[in-house]
Amino acid sequence: MKIGFITNALVEQAGRSFGNQFQTLEEVADWGAAHGFTDLECGPMLPLDRNSYEKVLSDGRISISTLIYCRNYLSTDKEEAGTHLAELKKRIEFAGALGIPKVVTSTGINKSIEEGIYDRDPSVKDRGNMIRRIPVRSLDQVVDVLGPMVELAEKNNVKLCFENCPLMGNIAISPVMWTQIFDRLGSDLAGLAYDPSHLVWEMIDPYAPVSEFKDRIFHVHAKDAAIDREQLARTGILTDFSWWSYRIPGRGELDWKKLIGLLKENGYDGTISLEHEDAAYEGSLDAVENGLIEGKAYLENLIL
Repeated sequence: MKIGFITNALVEQAGRSFGNQFQTLEEVADWGAAHGFTDLECGPMLPLDRNSYEKVLSDGRISISTLIYCRNYLSTDKEEAGTHLAELKKRIEFAGALGIPKVVTSTGINKSIEEGIYDRDPSVKDRGNMIRRIPVRSLDQVVDVLGPMVELAEKNNVKLCFENCPLMGNIAISPVMWTQIFDRLGSDLAGLAYDPSHLVWEMIDPYAPVSEFKDRIFHVHAKDAAIDREQLARTGILTDFSWWSYRIPGRGELDWKKLIGLLKENGYDGTISLEHEDAAYEGSLDAVENGLIEGKAYLENLIL
């Protein structure tokens, strides 16, 4: 397995807080190679400059296996939704042209579907309909909108990997939804960017899906999640999200030895890509860098 990281940590997160020290793909690649990373997952803050990508790829010190662009493609703002789809299309074609094998994305969710749908369609009745969006209600639209993107991915020999983060425009948030999405899209190049941290606070088993979806896990995000049991006892799951937080691997609820063992058993030999969103490793550029470096060191001990 390769250990990589999402470039957002240096380009977007660190840049937003401490000034934009990392402005180009070459600068990020230099940092990653110097610290022993073997792969990059390139986020949307890096321009799709073909010369820069070709330079890094030909240099060979670090690979680029993935582009990531996660947005709500079912936004009620039609111009916004169209812009996002155009950006996704651009990345699929860009990846195909340069031999980058994967694009990570979300699905979209329609936040304006009328409430009366519950009265007309018993299959989506849900007691939670007043406090959250019901993912399956957007399934038809997701298939309509992303079906052409999947076809484009097939033409470009690019795997389209759906992130399972619920905190964006996304319905690919659980094994139940993954099954329906893959059945409807009907493509072997549609799969998962498997991020177990989200499953932790969703109260979903983060280990069982590794076997169930072994043929659909194309990419893995390395991020942990911690649960504050005392806070949870006061807020419950609905008041706010103060009862859980993202952490670097090894500092949360996940058993990474078990998870990596299951990935190996089920034939996964791709990238484990650190997604740094740990507040304990923020506040300075050094802290962000240390979060990535410590996360890498923790994973290396389990992979080797």
